[in-house]
Order: sequence, then structure tokens, then C-alpha cells
Amino acid sequence: MRTARYWVIPAFLGLLAGLLAPPALADPVTIAGYDYETSAGGWAPRGAGVSVATTADAAHSGSQSLSVTGRSATWHGTSITPPFEKGITYNVTAWARALPGQPSSTVALTMERTPSGGSTTYERIGAATVTDAAWVEISGAYSFSVDSTLNLYFESSGDTVAFYLDDVVISADSDPTQSGLSTDFETGAAQGWAPRGSSTLAASTSAAHAGSYGLAVTNRSASWDGPARNILGKMAKGSKYALEVWVRSATAQNLGLSIERRLSGTPSYERVVAPTALAAGVWTKLAGTYTLAYDHDFLSVYVESDTGTLPFDIDDFSLTYIAPKPIQTDIPSLKDTVPFTLGAAFYRGATLGEHAKLINKHYESVTPGNALKWDATEPTEGVFTFAEGDALVDFATDNDLQFRGHTLVWHSQTPDWVFAGATKEILLQRIENHIRAVMGRYKGRIGTWDVVNEVIDENQPDGLRRSPWFTIAGLDYIRTAFRVAREVDPDATLVFNDYNTEFPRKREAMFKVVKQLRQEGVPIDAVGHQLHVNIEQAPASWIESSIERFAQLGVEQQVTELDVSVYTDFVSSYASVPAAVLAEQGHRYKEIFDVFRRQASKLTSVTIWGVADDATWLSSFPITRLNPPLPFDDELQAKPAFWGIADPAQLPPLSRQLNAPAGSVEVDGKRDVAWDYLPDAPIARVGNLSAGFQVRSTSGGLYVLGEVVDATNNKTDTVTFTVEGTAYRIQRGGTHAQGFKAHAKKTDDGYRVEAKLPSGTATDVKVVVDDASGPEISWNGTISLLPAIKTTSAPKGTPVVDGTVDSVWSKAKEVTTGTWVQGTSGATAKVKALWNNGTLYVLARVTDPVLSEESPNAYEEDSVEIFVDPENNKTKGYDDDDGQYRISFTGHQSIGGTFDAFGIRDNLTSAASLTPTGYIVEAAIKLPTVTLAKDALLGFDLQVNDATGPARTAAVTWNDPTGQSYLNTSRWGVLQLAK
Repeated sequence: MRTARYWVIPAFLGLLAGLLAPPALADPVTIAGYDYETSAGGWAPRGAGVSVATTADAAHSGSQSLSVTGRSATWHGTSITPPFEKGITYNVTAWARALPGQPSSTVALTMERTPSGGSTTYERIGAATVTDAAWVEISGAYSFSVDSTLNLYFESSGDTVAFYLDDVVISADSDPTQSGLSTDFETGAAQGWAPRGSSTLAASTSAAHAGSYGLAVTNRSASWDGPARNILGKMAKGSKYALEVWVRSATAQNLGLSIERRLSGTPSYERVVAPTALAAGVWTKLAGTYTLAYDHDFLSVYVESDTGTLPFDIDDFSLTYIAPKPIQTDIPSLKDTVPFTLGAAFYRGATLGEHAKLINKHYESVTPGNALKWDATEPTEGVFTFAEGDALVDFATDNDLQFRGHTLVWHSQTPDWVFAGATKEILLQRIENHIRAVMGRYKGRIGTWDVVNEVIDENQPDGLRRSPWFTIAGLDYIRTAFRVAREVDPDATLVFNDYNTEFPRKREAMFKVVKQLRQEGVPIDAVGHQLHVNIEQAPASWIESSIERFAQLGVEQQVTELDVSVYTDFVSSYASVPAAVLAEQGHRYKEIFDVFRRQASKLTSVTIWGVADDATWLSSFPITRLNPPLPFDDELQAKPAFWGIADPAQLPPLSRQLNAPAGSVEVDGKRDVAWDYLPDAPIARVGNLSAGFQVRSTSGGLYVLGEVVDATNNKTDTVTFTVEGTAYRIQRGGTHAQGFKAHAKKTDDGYRVEAKLPSGTATDVKVVVDDASGPEISWNGTISLLPAIKTTSAPKGTPVVDGTVDSVWSKAKEVTTGTWVQGTSGATAKVKALWNNGTLYVLARVTDPVLSEESPNAYEEDSVEIFVDPENNKTKGYDDDDGQYRISFTGHQSIGGTFDAFGIRDNLTSAASLTPTGYIVEAAIKLPTVTLAKDALLGFDLQVNDATGPARTAAVTWNDPTGQSYLNTSRWGVLQLAK
């Protein structure tokens, strides 16, 4: 018998087992209806002393209803054996009202279900607060999956409350797993949404996003406490669904959309939409897709915050079935187009339906994104959870796929207990225990393991990340991990895996560590190159150089996590990705796979980090945005990225863009320093032929530079610049047509051409490099004619950084900010620079009579921003050592860079002081990633932010006119170091 205590802890009683079914997207079929106009329709008393009778005293519609009186316990009421079958979702609606004079209570519709051979459970379908003032709707949905005895009944939280019932209707969807679900609260009811804890939910006109009603969520007790909607029976295993809901908060907070599923009482939680920042008072749509990949007997969707218990509103929820588009069977299989093992990262949902077909058609290998990481396999010490890993390994075994294990030791996604109270001995023992358990379980079934992951930090003198692993155990944690892994499975390939290995500094740091460990006898079989790249960076030549460099160690090499972001920075976002960008991505895949094919003898496998764009980590990292980085789109159809791998001849034409700042050079075949203000635009390599080029604009023509790598010295090798349809050919031997000035000169690995072309305003350019005895490579696109790049110099000197202008500053050249990126007048600065011993010093004397730090945003305060690109790479994003160093007039610092400024955040020392006309900022910026010396070039710029009260009203830079200096380095000026 149920007791009143069940009303006290509703969150633990399956309150969400069946909730309101709103207007479905397919016409429902009515199974049964009870209007009580002639009889009780089979509804009987539940509980001793209960009386159930039709009455004309009240009616929701028609002339009669059903009265339920004589109750003396909460579970007393009226019940019926419903006409329900397992596997079908039923929608139940009813109307209730208290008898006159009865107190308010919660009337609930509940299912008493006894599974065959099991224990009786009580599952809430719907509930509402009922008074004697008006009829209230109670509605919900219900489904069950195993043979059971059922009893459907109404009860009340008030032991003795008497109530009426009317217009009970039971219907079923024709296919509930495809008919969808939506709630708009326009009935003025919660429409089946219920609290996960003690929160209060109320349909309210003040909470409406559209229409008249929304759902107000208040009195939350925890971040997870809020509105939940049962969707049991509305999703089918292996099917994909789109979910969206509009949310609003009076106070800024982060809200997300999640799924809770249970099986035999064990809960699991999955995010559909990660917590998203909401501006105060602004409606925001949370939208995502979800593929149900697990057996379950409970399923609900809910809105939660990442922290706190602030109230919020929701409205206009929908769940929509996404019919799968069959995979293309008339295209090449990717695995058949490459001379190495091709794999994909996958997850449980990808083992079902069309995703599974896509994997089997195109890939030979799989690796789990998360299922074998420490937090997934050993969340509590000694307690292992292998269900997810087992399912993925079983899929691979059943489909004859190779399996890469990822990952055994990583600084991220490792439970806190691993490091808690750990001495070196304890930590190494925990590593050993973990590896023996996890690798041992899959010995002989997983042939390759990422043993350690992301342990390199090129900014440290020894090249090692200062993770808790290293802080506690030093290099011995790596030694132990590989030693134990070899002992557990002598036949497994053991991999040392990291990201940014294509970047020269990271490459060399990792090379030295791997070399040292292998010389010690540490059994590192392979190095893994993650290659999370974008459509422009890093250069394909850097990838190739890394493969060639590590080949010197004699280790196997694998590309372990390849994807290509459509963004070059961490801020931009497309509403829909332009076709031209997807074409560029396709050509980028071609360029990268050209490298892989050339290096196939040194490369055993390539793993693409995802099956298709519908499930990629880049959709939420580093920010939530549309970012399709893979060869197959959301519908599993081939993109240009696919053809870039499989058959580049199918790629759409590509038109690129290049900046052509104003400038003049001497056309003599020598590389003037002015060419080094920008990097050469690369022309993709074919065979052993590669090149880069630049353009400078003047009123009388275009200066062009071509740097060609071509070891076969043939005088008729040719670089052709075609401008507005006119071709200008320059041969390696120095021959060119009359009418323009040109020069060719031998270099260490090929030759260089320079020319001045008589076409000063042209924007359409094609560059073709022709190896007379080999291939041809080309670049096609447009050039943007820009103002000259501003340059300045910094002599050697060491000031005291105290906000006082030392005499040493007198020898530095002064420049003035004058490029307005916001407004046309306001605060400006006179700027100088010095350098010494690996440090850049900057002095900014700001003229600004009115100073403010009222804004909560640092960039809207009166401040100076110093931008430094130590290698002058001029990219459309930030490299790890590029920095944005902001100092306010009071000396407050804020620093911007990649990955939370991880590589530069400790570089800045600064001081600020007030002057009669404004303020002075003095800064010392350590640049440990380069060797500072005379004639070195740094990307450099400075911006002055001018605040009026709480807002920024003007901003001015030295060189960059775009207002995007915080996003990319491509338009910064140049600082040359002097004596």
C-alpha cells in the first residue's frame, strides 16, 4: 500500500514516467473516451470506503461527471484496467475539479504496473493542482516495454479530498517514435512538464515567448532542478531527433538542454545543448540533435543551469523525428582511396542505422571519443564501468574493424580522486592498476593504445606540461604508463599522442622528449599527430616537416584526430557555412591528404575525428557554433571535404584571396626585408614542387615575388603571373617578355623571381609554377589592395617598468595611434618600444582627459591593448604565442590569446601612472618562443580604448584598421628590432 511519504519525495518516484502529450505532429487515434454522461464507464473505487458515481452536480462538458468521495488515504480514488499494449505510447487527458468546500490538492493520474515476475511500480502520468473554483486539465503520456499487469487510477495528495472527473480521453500515436512532440503551454497548464526536484512550475502569461503562455520556473533547489518532460516512447533506439526550446532568464545565467535515461533504476545523463550564456531578459533558443543509442525504461528531457538556482522561463518546446537519409552507395569508399589504414572516432549512436553503414563503407578502424577515458572507465577508485567500452569494442569485432584505444593517461577527464592525497608512489600505483584493468580487459581486441595524451608544453624548458601527473611524479608517470602497457599487452602498438605537433616549437619539444624516453628503453612504438587544423592553418608543409622529422626516430607515425575547422579564429560564427568555405575546406583536405600520400611509407594510419558533422566536438569547442569539420555532413552525405580525399577532380573551383599592401621593392632577385613583413602565400605542393608568393601594390603597377622549391634545375622552369587576363612569364634562367621588369635568382632549394607588372589596379590574379620536367602548381583568386604596412623600430634597452619614463626611452622611435576603428576622435597614444634579453618593452603615453573604469567589460574601460606576434606570422587567427595584452589606466591587466591565453598568460609585467593629460602605460612582455636579435621582425600593434562612463566611445590603433586585432594578426603592423 502506498503512503503519504511518496508525496514528499516525488523526484525519486518516477514523476516523469509519463507526462503531457501536447498536440502531436501526426493525427492521434482515440483508444477510449469517458464522458460519464450515462455511466461510470468501468471506473471503480480504489480503497475501502471510496464511492464512485456519476453526478449532474457538475460537468466539464455535457451534463454529468464522475464524483469520487469517501477517501481516507492519498492513494484512494478511482481506477480502471486500461486498454494498453506494450510498445505503444498513449496520451491521456482528463479534467478534474474539487467538490464545493474541499481544499486545494494535487490530483494525479498514476499507473500501477506489475511486470511479469517483477515488483509493482507506481508511475506518474500527469498531475495538477485542483480546487473547487474551476476545472483543471490533467494530461500526460504513458508507455511500457515489458509484459505487465496495469491499473490506471486517479488519486489526491489530500487524504480526504473529494473531487470530480470528466472527459477522460485515451489516444495513441500512429507511430509515436516518429510523430514528434511539442508544448506551447497555450492551454494555461504545464502540459506535462514536472519539476525534477522541488522547483515550482506554472504556466504564466508573463513567461510567454510566443502566444499567451509560457512556463515559469521558480524555487529551484539545485542547478539540475527545473522543468522536465517525459519522452518515454517518443524516441526509438537508433533514431535521431531534433530538440529545441526557448529559454529566458531575468538575470544572466547559462542554461542547457539534457536527456535523462534510466535502465533498471540506473540513471545516465547526456547533454543535447551545453549550457549556453543567456543575456538578461533575452529569449534564446536551445537547439540540438540527439540519437537514442541505449536500452532504457525511463526517458525525459530537461532544462538545467550549469550552476546556481536562479529562476527562468521556457516556452515552445519541440521534439522532431529526423528521417534518416540513406548513405550514398554510388561513391568511392574512402578506405579504398588511401594507402594506409583510415579510421574514424565514433560513439554509441554511430553503431546504429545509417551511421553504422557509413562506418562500414568508408573506414577500417574506429576509436572512441570518450568511452575509454579514465572518467568513463574508473570514476571511483577500483570501481570500473566497462559497459560503454564493451559495446563499442563488440561493434568493431562484429564488423571486422580495427580498434584504437583512447586514452589511458591524460591530464583532462581524470577524476579528482586520482590525484587526491597522492604521493609519487601512490600515483604510479594508481596508473598501474588502471592500465592493467582497462588494457587487460581488451587484450587482443584493441591493437593500438594512446598511452599518454597531450603531455608536451613547448613553453617549458624541458618541454613537459606541468599537469598534476608531472607535478607529483615527474617523467616517471610516462615511463610507468608505457612499461605497464607493454607488460599487459606485448602485441599492442603503444602511442605517444599530442596536438599541434605540426607547429615547429611543439614538434621539437616532443621530438626531444620522445627521443630521450626511447633511448632510456621506454617502449614508445609510435607518435600520434592529432591535427586539429583549420582551413588555413597550419601550413601543410609544417605537417609534412613533422612527419619527416619524427621519421628520424624510427617510430611508427599515426594521424590520430584529424578535423578541419571552417574558422580561423575562436570567435567567429556562421548562421550557415557558405559554399565557398566548404569548397575551401575540400581543397584543404586534398592538400593534407596529398601530404599523407607522399609520406605513406612513414604513416600507418589516419583517424578522422568523427563519423559525420552531426556529432563533432567542434560544435561546442571553443564556443558553441556551427562548425562542420568532417568529410560527411549532418545527413551523412559527402561534402567537398570527402572529394578532397577521394577524388579531388570532383572538387568545385577554388578562388582564394590575398592582401596586397602598398609598397615598393628593388626588383633584383634579392629578398628585400619588406617582403618579410608578410608570410608568403603558399601554393599547394605537387610531387616535389612547391612555392609561395606575395604581391605589393603601387600606382604604377604590382610588385610580385615568387619563392619556388624545385630541386631540378631547368632554365625553362617558369612562373607565370596572369593579371586581368594578361600573362607575365618569368623563366628560371632569367628570360621574360619585354615590357615589364623581372629578375630570377637561384636559392638553396630552388629559385626566386621578382617582377614589377604594369597593372596597378588589377584584382584578379593567377599564379602558375611550371616545372619543365615535372608537375605544375597554381593559385587562383583575387587580391585586396591595401594601405602600406606601418613599420617602426625598437632599439636595445632595458627600462624600469614603473610607469615613469626613464631616460633610456629617449633613444626609441615614437609612433602615434591614428587609425580609428570606433569613432573619429578621442584618446590617442604616443608609443615607443625597446627590447633586451628576450623581453619586449612598450611605452604608451595616452592623451585622455576623462578616465573611466565603470564598465564591467575590460575592453570598454580606458585602456591600452598591446598586440604581439613574436614570429610575425600574420595569420587570420592567433598562434599559441600571439598575445593581446590589455592594461587599464589604473594598471589592471587582462590577457587574450588562444586556449584561454594558455601559452602567454604569464608573460606580462606592467605599470600605469596618471599624468595631467591622461596616463602612461609601461609594459614588459616576455617572448620566450623566439630569439630576439637585431633585425628580427615582430607583428605588432597597439590600440587605445576610450571610455565615457560605462561605455567605450572610441578606439584607435596604430596600423590595423579592421577592429579585429583581438581575433587575428593579419593586419597588424611590424616592429623591427635594432641595435
